[in-house]
Amino acid sequence: MIGGARQPREDGPSPVPPSHQGCAIRSVRLQLPAQRGELRDRHEDGHHLHHLVWRLGPGVRVCSSAVLGGGIGPRAWILNAQVPGGYPRLDPDRHLAEIAASEGLTGSGAGLMTAADVAAYTTGHDGGVTATVTTGLGVRGWAASADVDCLPHRPGTVNIVLTLPAALSDAALVNAVATATEAKVQALLDAGLDCSGTPTDAVCVAAPEPGPDGGEPFAGPRSTWGARIARAVHTAVLAGARPARDLS
Repeated sequence: MIGGARQPREDGPSPVPPSHQGCAIRSVRLQLPAQRGELRDRHEDGHHLHHLVWRLGPGVRVCSSAVLGGGIGPRAWILNAQVPGGYPRLDPDRHLAEIAASEGLTGSGAGLMTAADVAAYTTGHDGGVTATVTTGLGVRGWAASADVDCLPHRPGTVNIVLTLPAALSDAALVNAVATATEAKVQALLDAGLDCSGTPTDAVCVAAPEPGPDGGEPFAGPRSTWGARIARAVHTAVLAGARPARDLS
């Protein structure tokens, strides 16, 4: 429950830990174009934090690696929530569900988390595709590195949310995630960063549910929609990565 302690239920989840009871979450809409999501703010455990909300409505499905509502399926909303560095909770999916409830979001949705400044989000647009990215690169490296224990313990996550007007097949949705990831890595290199990302990067791709034709079959970087996805993601990640590089 948002703004108060959750009471134990015999048929439900365990109560919120005492350190998180009574965390008043106040959402204030900051006027932004809908395709970029709505930027909201809240006060939680003494922190002033932000989150982005996409109210997708019916007829949209999402392919994502999100901690809440990951996988492929119909989703009514997407939430990208900022949390403090050194995040203490062990139930991020439940925490995201609490924030979603505070926004009046109902039905199935996808929720992501980041310690990056969500208010500093960046966007890229190409041919109807919108990429919205929050960039935290405090913990970065190469995916195939053997030196994972040597990484500094600082907050970092690159979250990518893509919206597009074309229905994609299941295979194309998965392909879109791969294309977005390729474009992210290209942007990080173009920003002068020696890394492929962070260990906790996440992607959400939102597109209309396919009709009888099954949707677009391809979303690789040389397909029509894949190329647009790649360019939009590259633009957004590059814009967010350059300041992160300068602060390193």
